[in-house]
Amino acid sequence: MSRSERQPEVIVDFIFEDGLFFIAVKNIGSAPAHNVSVTFDKKFTGVEGAKEISALPLFKNIAFLAPQKEIKAFLDYSASYFRRRQPAIIRATITFKDNSGAAHETVIKHDLRIYKDIGYVRRRNETTRKQPSEES
Repeated sequence: MSRSERQPEVIVDFIFEDGLFFIAVKNIGSAPAHNVSVTFDKKFTGVEGAKEISALPLFKNIAFLAPQKEIKAFLDYSASYFRRRQPAIIRATITFKDNSGAAHETVIKHDLRIYKDIGYVRRRNETTRKQPSEES
């Protein structure tokens, strides 16, 4: 692949792992992305409703995102997210520039309802994590 064919490709993904939600910004392309920003069509909160995740500085301006680099942040326990009736369908608009300064925009629609009824098993060797709904 020639240098001129190398391009950044930035995505936002919601990750479900063992009952936890994470949100990630990742450059899946083969070149760096510059001035990365993400806007969401809906506000959403995490960490038991304590933090507006959609407004974090992480989504405002990532000056440089290397190829294959991922920035992943904890969103919430999946049960808490759905119990608090947070948006299940979220559209993320990602804007960034390539090395030449050309602007790019990608829109990704996520439907988190696919995770709502998925069960999970806690591994024995992990530190026990209690969901807020399990605390007495």
